[in-house]
Amino acid sequence: MGKLTVLALRAVLVVLLAGSVFVQAVMVPLLAADLNEGDGDLAHVRTPVVLIVLLGFVAAQVVLVCVWRLVTMVRRGTVFSHAAFRYVHVVIGAIAAAAALLFALAVVLAPGEAVAPGVVLLICGAVVAVLGVALIVLVLRMLLAQAVARDVEAARMRAELEEVI
Repeated sequence: MGKLTVLALRAVLVVLLAGSVFVQAVMVPLLAADLNEGDGDLAHVRTPVVLIVLLGFVAAQVVLVCVWRLVTMVRRGTVFSHAAFRYVHVVIGAIAAAAALLFALAVVLAPGEAVAPGVVLLICGAVVAVLGVALIVLVLRMLLAQAVARDVEAARMRAELEEVI
């Protein structure tokens, strides 16, 4: 990966992380206030919705930090090692947690007349999409495992060849 690509990706990661912190600090309290006001249809779900949104942003931030670490490993040429699996596993777990949080949001919003059933159905569709992303990352993890195994095998063969020579 070239220096410009790494720099561009890191810039995007910084912007996304800063934006998520802004949303957590400013927008989520405004959401909580909006849910508290009004006709009261959604006042009873205020706490779970706010908690789910906050935890969802934490999951996204965990993914961003892990991608940063993986990009650092790519830049150093150490991504094809067993250390990379730790970050990939955390990414898979955070994405699965985000799917579970989305499903919890659908469950919280489903009862009553405050939220249309179509909105709940859309959230459930988003759960399936997020789980699909987790499965894609799992497939990429398997590809990483194959690359690490081949790298280890190549190193072993080089060592054997050096002994012969």
